[in-house]
Amino acid sequence: MKIDGNAIRPGMVIEHQGRLWRAAKIQHTQPGKGGAYLQVELKDIRDGTKLNERFRSSEKVERARLEQTEYQYLFSDGDMHTFMHNESYDQIALSSEAVGEQSVPFLKDGMNVKIESFEDEPLGVELPQHATFEVTEADAVVKGQTASSSYKPALLENGVKVLVPPHIEAGTRIVVDTDEGTYVERAKD
Repeated sequence: MKIDGNAIRPGMVIEHQGRLWRAAKIQHTQPGKGGAYLQVELKDIRDGTKLNERFRSSEKVERARLEQTEYQYLFSDGDMHTFMHNESYDQIALSSEAVGEQSVPFLKDGMNVKIESFEDEPLGVELPQHATFEVTEADAVVKGQTASSSYKPALLENGVKVLVPPHIEAGTRIVVDTDEGTYVERAKD
């Protein structure tokens, strides 16, 4: 599907120079002289090389059509992570690099994820926007610190450190944004 050069968004996969690229960062630039363009940092999906390109709104770019299939996370064995198709029960193992290094700590047993594939080749994993984790360690609140909106560091059951409000203590279950790795709210369960 052809799209305008200025319609590229972060996370979007495009076909460019005969390869598949994921847009990592974008920046709209409007110089004083000449037309506006979009500066895009692209990352090759297969080998991870980076490329910076400029796209003008008049240019057409081919957006890759990715299939998204529901899978369930089963377990990890070292650097490999196993997922099961929700309908056919077929299993697939993906490396940490394919899953996304920043996403690996947020995988939980039984979590439903979407695996993106292009021509039956798995390219990446999309986690749910939010996941619930238990706080295992939280720093003590300093007296007088609760008057302003300050945050304190806390360690989650998955080993990730996040900043939480002062009222959160060890043993509390919280909702975390899996993209940013940040506190959202106290879990309602």
